Formats: sequence, structure tokens, C-alpha cells
Amino acid sequence: MDSKTKWNAKYKERMNNMMEPVPNPRLKNQFAYLNGGIALDLACGLGGNSLFLAGMNYQVESLDISDVAINYLYEYATKNHLNIQPRVCDLTDLNHLNLLNHSFDLVVISYYLDRSLFPMVKEIIKDRGFLFMETFYHVPQTENEGVSAQHKLQPHELKIVFGDWKILFFEENEQEGRQTVFCQKQ
Repeated sequence: MDSKTKWNAKYKERMNNMMEPVPNPRLKNQFAYLNGGIALDLACGLGGNSLFLAGMNYQVESLDISDVAINYLYEYATKNHLNIQPRVCDLTDLNHLNLLNHSFDLVVISYYLDRSLFPMVKEIIKDRGFLFMETFYHVPQTENEGVSAQHKLQPHELKIVFGDWKILFFEENEQEGRQTVFCQKQ
């Protein structure tokens, strides 16, 4: 099964079992820094983070491989008059992302890991702009829980990769097997 088919099936199932997408709680906790501007939500899924950011006065570009998720987000944003531009995009195809001529005040990546995106992300965020990223990382408690090792960060990996940025929040939660960073480009 290809990635698009897999994620379309997952999002159809999630849509049947939910009321409304919710944002990442650790992103919400950074609200004091979120003053609007232009945001990019990579691997946005059903758009919980995008919806939150639109409510924080961001113009949001939301990308995901799933046309099911993007269609849901488009319809929701249109119905609620939110400044969100969702589009279907395969994030593994860097040549067709067309983001290098853009600059963003904020980039959000939640539970998606493709290390080849890191240099591009560093380039497209404006000076004094922000990155929020959260995804799985290697801890013994979660070794056999369905997420392959290639999709898990090493301990402190985000802190190292973005070590030349101002780290405003960093957490490794071993119980949940996740690593979170919120940082500002200097």
C-alpha cells in the first residue's frame, strides 16, 4: 500500500470517530510567541494545528499527502472563513514542494519525520521566525509499538540539529516516546 492510500484510510477512520481536529497541546502552550504572520503546517493531517494557527491570526499554508485530509480541511476552512490554504503534497518530493521562494514566520511539523527537510526548513523560516516540531523518538518503552526506527528521533536530536537557534522549549517524554522542540531562528 502506498503512503497516500495508507493515510487516506487512516484519516477516513479518524473522521468517523471525532468531533473536530485538535491542535498539539505543546504548540498551544507557546501561544505567547504566536503573534500571527505566515505559517506552514507540514504533514498537517486533518488540520488541528492549522485551525489553531488561523485563530492566532496566521495565514496558514497546510500540506499533506492525503487528499482526504486536505479536502476535509479545505471544506472546514471555507465554511468557517479561515485563512488556510490546504494543498495535497508529497513531502518526500523536495523538487515539487515549491517552498524555497517563500519565507515563513512559523513552521509546524507534528508527527512526521523526514530529516532531508531540515535544511529546507531552516532556509524558509524568516530571521526571528519559529519552528515547532514534535515526533516520536527512540526510548526502550516504545520500541515495539508500531513506529519503525527510521521514523524516530535519536535522544536530543532536535536540540542538536537546531542548536544554532534559540531553544525556547525542549522536551523528551519517555512515557509517550516523543520529542518536542520550539525554537527561534537567530
